[in-house]
Amino acid sequence: MPARVVVELEGVSFAYHGGSGVLDGVSFTLHAGERAALLGPNGAGKSTLLHLLVGLEQPSAGSITAAGIPMHPERLVEVRERVGMVFQDPDDQLFLPTLVEDVAFGPLNQGVAPAEARRRAEEQLGLLGLGAMAERAAHHTSGGEKRKAALATALVSRPELLLLDEPTDGLDARGRHAIVRLLGERPEALIVATHDLEVVRAVCTRTLVLDGGRLVADGTTSEVLADTDFLARHGLRVPLE
Repeated sequence: MPARVVVELEGVSFAYHGGSGVLDGVSFTLHAGERAALLGPNGAGKSTLLHLLVGLEQPSAGSITAAGIPMHPERLVEVRERVGMVFQDPDDQLFLPTLVEDVAFGPLNQGVAPAEARRRAEEQLGLLGLGAMAERAAHHTSGGEKRKAALATALVSRPELLLLDEPTDGLDARGRHAIVRLLGERPEALIVATHDLEVVRAVCTRTLVLDGGRLVADGTTSEVLADTDFLARHGLRVPLE
């Protein structure tokens, strides 16, 4: 039996009010357990596409299914219960006095009892190696610890689809290695928007490339990263072997 379709975009376009188009006719399908990188130069529409998949924006044309749910305003609560999003800046997700409160925030919003929400938050922080920091404020943690805590806020609700926007941005080699190891162990379908081609090679078996709002490549990571002329034409740094 083929794997369940987790993401389906059909002819998706998007433009901000009063602005030029950001996405133009993007179509692709992602199945359960697939790990896809989303590459492209700055301004290609990568973050916008992730925002569409979690319902932060609505397409101006086309249709979206996320976590098997058609993306309609009346079903956004369902979508956000099944789709976890990790933003480029972890401070966008860590705003409460302690990490455990940040991580428990999502389950509480879903109606989970406070004691159970805290238990789940403590468990998730422990799984990511942050158990001893549960009562610490985010601004008293390192960049890598913040990124792990932001990941915990997405994982605590046990999503079917995990969206990550530049998850290794600003991290040193140790922090990058920790994030790569964590992502490599996750069972969820992943879409990772990044400029870090070494991370793409380590984590993702499939690579999508956006440029000028259009999907210009969709193939195996090994095939896409091997075409150095293509990467250069689309403003991507050629990866080291």
